[in-house]
Amino acid sequence: MTRHDGGGPGVPRARHHARHHALLSAILAVIVGLSAAIYAGVDAGDGGRRRDDVLAASRTGHRSAAAASTGVWVGSWAAAPSGGEPLTGTDGTAGRTVRNVVHTSVPGTSARVTLSNLHGTGPLTVSAATLAVAADDDSAAADPATLRRLTFGGRPAITIPAGGQAVSDAAPLAVPGDADVLISLHTPDSAGPATFHHRARQTSYVADGEHTGDVTGAPYTGRITSWRYVTALDVLSDEVDGTVVAFGDSITDGVTSTPGADRRWPDVLSDRLRASLADGGYAPRYGVVNAGISGNRVLTDGQGRPAANPSGLNRFDRDVLGRPNVRAVVIDLGVNDILRSRDTADPGAVLDGLRTLVRRAHAHGVKAVGTTLLPFRGHRGYTNAREDVRREINAAIRSGSVYDTVVDVDRAMHDPYDPRRLRSEYDSGDHLHPSDRGYRKMAELIEWEQLRGAERAQL
Repeated sequence: MTRHDGGGPGVPRARHHARHHALLSAILAVIVGLSAAIYAGVDAGDGGRRRDDVLAASRTGHRSAAAASTGVWVGSWAAAPSGGEPLTGTDGTAGRTVRNVVHTSVPGTSARVTLSNLHGTGPLTVSAATLAVAADDDSAAADPATLRRLTFGGRPAITIPAGGQAVSDAAPLAVPGDADVLISLHTPDSAGPATFHHRARQTSYVADGEHTGDVTGAPYTGRITSWRYVTALDVLSDEVDGTVVAFGDSITDGVTSTPGADRRWPDVLSDRLRASLADGGYAPRYGVVNAGISGNRVLTDGQGRPAANPSGLNRFDRDVLGRPNVRAVVIDLGVNDILRSRDTADPGAVLDGLRTLVRRAHAHGVKAVGTTLLPFRGHRGYTNAREDVRREINAAIRSGSVYDTVVDVDRAMHDPYDPRRLRSEYDSGDHLHPSDRGYRKMAELIEWEQLRGAERAQL
């Protein structure tokens, strides 16, 4: 009989198990020690990786196993397609490369891009596409170590049918937050009008020929102030939990903000969120994307088929609910329904339209934050009748019967001596759109609790 409690043939086997156990314990101790050191390094300082660290990671392409396998997809930048670009109907952008410059709101360890041919009249072929971190501000040059070739279903080229869109495969790249990223697309043939976002307030670049892999920026001699074909940059992030969408008209689009300075109110909201988190604040961990279109209305589409500048009702699913992991939407919409109505706009119809947007948000678990409508006395479209409609809509919004929670930009920003007009320091000069200071004020009025929670308006 073999004994295992000491002596006899069982002793060597017992010693073998003991040595095996000791070896495993030593290995585990080393792993735990390394993990603790790594955790301490990541957690030190401002609670996250600094911008230089993120850029270094993007240059080497290095990602830890944890970063590669964890996190959620969130929106870091977006732009709603506003129509077909004028003067591109004949040859589209055939034989050219566009280098779109977009500004990120949050960082990530991988990225994917959405391309749209919504307003094309034929199939759009993108023969090559790249993604890179910009080397400098206001430049077409790319940081060469960050350049990544985009693929679509594993292939370097994609053909998108008229009216369609495509999403790239995930590209392993440490994308910084608060940084310019270059999305370059070569289109060898014409697809008809280029789908674009008209008022980018950002300079992008165009080159003749295929230059998606260029890092110098030298071939990009053309400049445009719109974004072509690209409608979203999503990132895989373990630092962010969700997306908040800013949905509105030219005030959300930021048409009077300083070009190239990222001073639209959604940009300032993004800055506030990042700053709060860096300081250990209580802000929600959200990326911010801008779905504003200048001239947009709640109820009425623009002209064309498909419609340029589609109504808020018609584009809400695409531009808000179509973004990844949306937690909240901030809606600032309705003033163009008042200003562009031939007769006096029906406030009840506008409010019903806004409530429909809120119901759609609720059906997808999205919190609906709404703003009051800013005053516009002094603008060429002002009349006393239109002012009465604005006041009636604002009264309903303040009552809590439209949105889950309200950001009262009107009360905070109107002239105290004449509530029908903007305070001068918040007025861009056209008496409708805010100045940079006014956009900042709008963003500062949003409280963190308004972006959280599950309050529901009594519709």
